[in-house]
Amino acid sequence: MSLAIGLSLPQLGEHVDAGAVRAFATSAEELGFSSLWVQEHLFYPEENESIYGGRHTTSVHPAYRSVLGATELMAFTAACTRTITIGSSILVAGYHRPVELAQRLSTLDLLSGGRLVAGLGAGWSDEEHAQMDVDPRTRGRRMGELVRAVQACWGPDPVEFEGEFFTIPRSIVRPKPVQQPHPPLLSGLRSATGLKRTAALFDIWNPSSGSPEALLEQLETMRGLRPKGTHPVRLFLRSYLQRPTDAVGSGGQGIDGVRGDIRTALAAGAEHLIVEPNFWDAMRSPTDWVDVPAQLAVLLDDVEELSTASAS
Repeated sequence: MSLAIGLSLPQLGEHVDAGAVRAFATSAEELGFSSLWVQEHLFYPEENESIYGGRHTTSVHPAYRSVLGATELMAFTAACTRTITIGSSILVAGYHRPVELAQRLSTLDLLSGGRLVAGLGAGWSDEEHAQMDVDPRTRGRRMGELVRAVQACWGPDPVEFEGEFFTIPRSIVRPKPVQQPHPPLLSGLRSATGLKRTAALFDIWNPSSGSPEALLEQLETMRGLRPKGTHPVRLFLRSYLQRPTDAVGSGGQGIDGVRGDIRTALAAGAEHLIVEPNFWDAMRSPTDWVDVPAQLAVLLDDVEELSTASAS
């Protein structure tokens, strides 16, 4: 199985506009990248108290001062492209309710012709959860129930669901997704409990980092927890051209660093590597974004070379 390379869409920062997104998406598709990805955040609290993304700081990266809406960006990208996969890595479960989310994702899957990967995570921002009237202390349990309720909405009508957080009366819930029984579900969970939820409810695991040894060990753990008769959890990894650091600056690694992440992905048996340019200091204008797919196209050749080298 060869490693596919995807790109995160232009989404963060006030320099992102419709022309940049359209040109980026169409160029990525034409050059042979396999997928395009979004994340989800709501706003930028100036007095943030949450630990930012597990980075041991409450200072949030300034790129988050402006964030295009995730599902809207996916819909626009679907309209601009024809064949490339479109995914969320990730939508924050606490910002959604089952019927609403099921309808949005089914609509995306329908309008894209079955190209959706639906990624969900627990999120980290207490301030954003408060805006959605969700107690962040319940976010793990609530997320698990949300996934089960969304799957019920995607199943046969009439739909009915009763849980701790959500109740769906006996209803017709449509449209159903094109991909059956549902679009691939991707998890960004990393904790021990999160691995259990991933094994029970998801198709793909998308951690942001890890050594090949650690990733393989965690995949083996999930394999033992997987319901009988289901395929093993698939592995998608991320690579940052510049990674937000604990000091909320940018930890630059550039294209050479991404090549190292390709080696990690190959050693861990990953199917997909998602390259994230949104924190790259080079992104200062719409024109900068338009040029990114062509700049990163060298990685597609690198995958072929490194795959051959790792197999020999």
